[in-house]
Amino acid sequence: MIEERKSINNMAQTNIIQNIVLENRGKLSVSGVNDVLSFDDQVVMVDTELGLLTVKGENIRINKLSLDTSEVIIEGEISSLSYSQNKQEKTSGTILSKIFK
Repeated sequence: MIEERKSINNMAQTNIIQNIVLENRGKLSVSGVNDVLSFDDQVVMVDTELGLLTVKGENIRINKLSLDTSEVIIEGEISSLSYSQNKQEKTSGTILSKIFK
């Protein structure tokens, strides 16, 4: 029973927590942010702990970016949010594809 508790505690420490709050499709708050890779008034690409997050819409702007607290706030007419693969999977696939081409 003690060993089960230890394994549960270890799993909890390795879990990544990311919160995404979208208010009225106009204000998006994201935690667990590593960096903003690119942005314009229609697309914002955010590197997060859980992978690459792409935010699409109209008149999009970054209202707040804090890498100290790993948070970003994006405002505008948000029409879609999508994740791509995790960074580790994406990087290893890219390296392997370059080696075997």
